[in-house]
Parts: sequence; structure tokens; C-alpha cells
Amino acid sequence: MRVCILSDSHDNRHLLAEAGRDAVARGAEAILHCGDVVAPTTLRVLLPLDVPVHVIHGNNMGDLATLSRLAHRDDNRLAYHDQDAALELAGRRVFLVHFPHYARALATTGDWDLVCCGHDHRPYVEQVQNVAGGTTPVVNPGTVGGVGHAPTYVLADLDAMTFEVLPVPVPEEQACNRTPVTPHD
Repeated sequence: MRVCILSDSHDNRHLLAEAGRDAVARGAEAILHCGDVVAPTTLRVLLPLDVPVHVIHGNNMGDLATLSRLAHRDDNRLAYHDQDAALELAGRRVFLVHFPHYARALATTGDWDLVCCGHDHRPYVEQVQNVAGGTTPVVNPGTVGGVGHAPTYVLADLDAMTFEVLPVPVPEEQACNRTPVTPHD
């Protein structure tokens, strides 16, 4: 099973939609959003993709009441999980949390096959040693919204446990695909 892991859309509907479409075209069967959606209506661009969307809120929460109402509509596949989510996808135990330091701590328990996070807008895949004697991947997809860094997402293959950081495909002439004016260092 392939899944799209993304985070930190910060109301950028255009880039969120482009990432979702690209991931589904590459075989993603679900979208995992690791927080900082901000305005819940931003998520509406993912609904036509007709794949399950799992979302947590992050530290830029926006209107949580509207997010909850949107997730409880009968005509969509959006699931809002509050500040974190424990999921089972393709037989894998997956945990979503916004903050990287919590993600690393959860990875050390050995309770999860995959831990996903966001917040710092930097994409990476890190193998964290766990108390069970193995490693747990921590995946941060960067910022799909292009805030302070180029817009990225991760395409994950849960069967092979492989992770590819991908740029959000937008035309070069669009300002959202240019080097940020104020990088976050």
C-alpha cells in the first residue's frame, strides 16, 4: 500500500491539491496530514481524490469545530484525529504527531512500525533505535505549503517500508515554486 504523507499546508490549497493529485497518480491509496492545516476548508481540495484522508491539527490549529464538522459529513472520506492519530494501514501500525521530538520519543518505544511528523518544514526520513532492539522510521515530509522551504511531500510504500521525498509538482513560473524569500533556518 502506498500512502501520501504531508504536513504544514498552512492554507495553501493549490499546493495541497497538487501534492494530493500527484501522489494519487503515483498510486497513493490514502493521505496522511501531520498538522498545520489552519483553515479546515483547505482540506476540501483533497476530497475529490476519493481516498481516505487522515488529519491531525498541529500547533496552528485554526477552527477545530469546523474541522470536526467537515470530518463528520457523510459524503467524504476525511477523518480528523485531534492532536495525534494511531492508525493501522496495510497491517502496519502508524502514528501521526505534529512535533518531531514527540515523534522520535514514540519511535523509541518500538510500538509503531512508522511515526510521521511535521512542524519544522524540513523533509527527512530518520531511523530511530527502539527499545525492542530494532529501528523505527520517523518521516517528516517537510512543508507541502512551501512555507520557508520548497514544497514537498513523501510517498511511502508500507509493504516495502520505503519513503521518497518528492517536490510538489507545480509550473516553474508560479511564485509558490520559487526559492523562499525568508528561509526558516
